[in-house]
Amino acid sequence: MRMFTRAALALGLGLAALGAPRARAAATDIDMFFPVPVQGALAVQMQKLIGEFNKSHPDIVVTAAYTGSYDDTNLKTRAAIKAGHPPAVVIMSANFIREYVINKEAISLDPLIRADKETPASYMAQFWPALSLNATENGKVYGVPFQNSTPLLFYSVDAFKQAGLDPNKPPVTWQDWLDDLRKLTVHDGDTTKRWGVMMPGTYDYLGWITSGLAMSNGGEYYNPTYGGEVYMTEPSTLGAVRFLDQLVHQWHVMPPGVTDANAVTTAFFQGRTAMMVLSTGALGFVRQNMKQPYRVAFMPYNIANAAPIGGASLIIPTGNSAARQKAAWTLINWLTSPKIAAGWSQFTGYFAPRIAAYDVPEMKTYMAAHPNAKVALAQLKYARGWFATYDTVAVRKAFEDAVQAVLSGKAKPAAALAAAQKQADALLAPYVDQTALKLPQ
Repeated sequence: MRMFTRAALALGLGLAALGAPRARAAATDIDMFFPVPVQGALAVQMQKLIGEFNKSHPDIVVTAAYTGSYDDTNLKTRAAIKAGHPPAVVIMSANFIREYVINKEAISLDPLIRADKETPASYMAQFWPALSLNATENGKVYGVPFQNSTPLLFYSVDAFKQAGLDPNKPPVTWQDWLDDLRKLTVHDGDTTKRWGVMMPGTYDYLGWITSGLAMSNGGEYYNPTYGGEVYMTEPSTLGAVRFLDQLVHQWHVMPPGVTDANAVTTAFFQGRTAMMVLSTGALGFVRQNMKQPYRVAFMPYNIANAAPIGGASLIIPTGNSAARQKAAWTLINWLTSPKIAAGWSQFTGYFAPRIAAYDVPEMKTYMAAHPNAKVALAQLKYARGWFATYDTVAVRKAFEDAVQAVLSGKAKPAAALAAAQKQADALLAPYVDQTALKLPQ
């Protein structure tokens, strides 16, 4: 799901001009905002795809603009909508779609689907079922899944062997995980030569991973059908954060503080951590850079197998003309076609959201050669929707601030989460008031 390098960030919005042909007579000009949420040269690859689309669609000219992270892309999209110049297409973090619907900032795609003589149900049936959870609201389609992920447990084969563990038997439960981590961690006095596990503790990534732990502890930390309710102090969420606290401060198998994704992968490549929790979307980057043998596995669970869907969907913001909407829909369907989806999956590591992508011959060859890519697909059986509320980023940040404080040893889980819940309730209050029944005085 969600990492990026300094090199990718340095590309900036200047990439928008690369590969964009001159406007052609009678062509519909549209723009697309896209983030680079995982490590690797995705911005350059996306520009190549848009160049290919423009060549094969002479009646449409697409200019693609790299807009930073998922959160940055959200801010820039909303600013453009308010300024009256919305992009025609956005690769938007899937969990922001609910907020766009609440704010009337994204159009329902149902009319465009029906214009193609399909029903919304038949259209979404072409994608993995779990992806509908963050693509639809109130029975209507607002997003088309494009690059999707689940958290995965990456582990070093050599570290397992050195610790006397069987690389063919990764941990399944939290207890298994803790038992393995205690064997995998190598301390030398006050120095830790190898951590048992590392995971990103930065914004967005941390909330996503921790939500997965809460799910695997038997609960949810938000209401999947109502945008004004979160459950940060429920036993399932509290237990998940206590587990992280114990890994860091009781068992000392995970480093304290906030570690970013680049530091996590670097430590894994250098053998300074035996395991790491990252997105499916990092598979391509890890495959290119990890020199030692490694494997991936389901996230361990405490009560039940569970994983949050991550990644992004394609949306059409409000404020576009009918002609731009039609051109945008053409681009969306091209980007999510089996062949293009299969190629993007192979390049990035995200699983392809369209089921038929796995019937493409090149994809079959790829999956046979890279068994690690099969794990996320298998985990989809247990996937759930990704945290989505009114004012998503601010509410998520309240939760992440609490977890970061716990990881850094500045707060205990119960107190930190109580403060986060209070802050979240205040942030959600406008939506709760908005949806309340207004009785006559």
